[in-house]
Amino acid sequence: MHRRLIVPSALAASLLLAIPASAADFKPGAPGIGDSYYPNSGNGGYDVSHYDLRLKYQPATDLLEGTATIVATTTQNLSRFNLDLGLKAGEVRVNGRVAKFRAGGDHELEVTPAVPLEKNKSVTVVVRYAGKPSELKIGGWTAWHRTPDGGVAAQEPDSAVWWFPSNDHPLDKATFDVSVLVPDGTQAISNGVLQSTSSRLGWTRYNWRSNKPQATYLATLAVGKFDITTDKTAAGLPVLNAYSKDLGDNAGSARASIERTVEVAEWLESVFGPYPFNSLGGYVPNVTSGYALETQTRPFYSPRQFANGANVSVVVHELAHQWYGDSVSVADWKDIWVNEGFARYSQWLWSEKEGEGTAQEIADYVYQTRAADDPFWTVKPGDPGAEDQFHIAVYDRGALALQALRNEIGDEDFFAILKGWPQEHAYGNASVADFVGYAERVSGKPLTALFDTWLYQPVKPSAPTATEAGIAAAPGARTAGPAASAGSTGSTAVAKPAKPVQPKSWKKIAETNTIHDHEDRDGGRGPESGHSTGDGHGHGAH
Repeated sequence: MHRRLIVPSALAASLLLAIPASAADFKPGAPGIGDSYYPNSGNGGYDVSHYDLRLKYQPATDLLEGTATIVATTTQNLSRFNLDLGLKAGEVRVNGRVAKFRAGGDHELEVTPAVPLEKNKSVTVVVRYAGKPSELKIGGWTAWHRTPDGGVAAQEPDSAVWWFPSNDHPLDKATFDVSVLVPDGTQAISNGVLQSTSSRLGWTRYNWRSNKPQATYLATLAVGKFDITTDKTAAGLPVLNAYSKDLGDNAGSARASIERTVEVAEWLESVFGPYPFNSLGGYVPNVTSGYALETQTRPFYSPRQFANGANVSVVVHELAHQWYGDSVSVADWKDIWVNEGFARYSQWLWSEKEGEGTAQEIADYVYQTRAADDPFWTVKPGDPGAEDQFHIAVYDRGALALQALRNEIGDEDFFAILKGWPQEHAYGNASVADFVGYAERVSGKPLTALFDTWLYQPVKPSAPTATEAGIAAAPGARTAGPAASAGSTGSTAVAKPAKPVQPKSWKKIAETNTIHDHEDRDGGRGPESGHSTGDGHGHGAH
């Protein structure tokens, strides 16, 4: 028999390894991720890489039952952590072991694992939960649309808490598998690619996969009876569009718009670079709302977007968000201009391509038709405040800033920036300041003053300032008009008209002014009122 001798130094080292970190080293994760507009949005202490959602939904009763498996990595020593969930949890397990939990606030689920979690370790959280999403109100509003044949989750900046537990902020993006069991004859629509379907005992399961990082508010679920069209792009990308069977008079115009998704996406690739995701499409459920939302790979459209006939401009806007907003997401909700200003400007570029008014002409029209005392100019697109996050100024004044940038640096650098930015921050997050720095780096010009004028000053830029920026310029003051880049038709110097001339595309673009008017309550005010578009902001949850 051989006895092993342990020398003192080795013994000390082995004892050191055996001693766990003291309880004092483990602290609760923050109940918010630190957003400047919504301090309670998201959570601290961990980073999610994947959500696996296994759901069962009964349209007749609106009962949703779910098992969510969340794969994450701890970013600190955690004694407990929060998830965002509005429905009622029945059981929580962390790394396979039963965990204690309690509901707090409007949508916080506080989880205390059986064993504290060490920093930089992989963790798996399983939450079993159930409830009727339509009965969940936070601050008097809901992100869940009850439809005659089912339900829909689509809202900004929050929708996840109505149907799955998450770290609900764009800073923590993850991949998704969404598996939904619904009664035969009913379909379940979600993001990404439909991997498979199967039927058994009167129920059908739909399995969806979104394989690129996705913000939680961009995850969507729609259950109902849909007419579905499928196709593939020339590059082999799967396309799936879904239309509620009861859209009434809006059915034809909805199809006439959304069936042009592939055409629009191909054109946007010429402007913004390669499409960043694994599928294309859109869906139109039978909801009473009037807004649209850039839910990743498959935008949500309200039927009312097509009440006046086909409107491809709304499709352009939501698909542009796949690059600006979805692939590159806000670092903080105050950075919303990096989403909305660019999606709006894409509508101006589409008008230019279609010969219905150049981006320059639309910019001139916006500047000329908004009087200096219009509240429009008091909103700062670069930091509009939570109440005005989706104000029309973020869109139109935000797009004006881009036209001023285009005039300042020229088409070559401008379109290089539009393509380069989504590559620089692909699948990540970025701020307005990041964009300003990037534009300066590409163009080699100092641009802080230009962006300050158009994004941050709560006044209408003076006529000389606008003329210097090439906006509503006097005769001979404008240099070159928009070049034929990115499919544009181009323009030449024009004299400033005595009365603003409305571009041909303006009415269709203006019809999308309620594009993010997410107010579902009666009397909701759209962006033209000079107030927030509703959009769930200031609702008390955040």
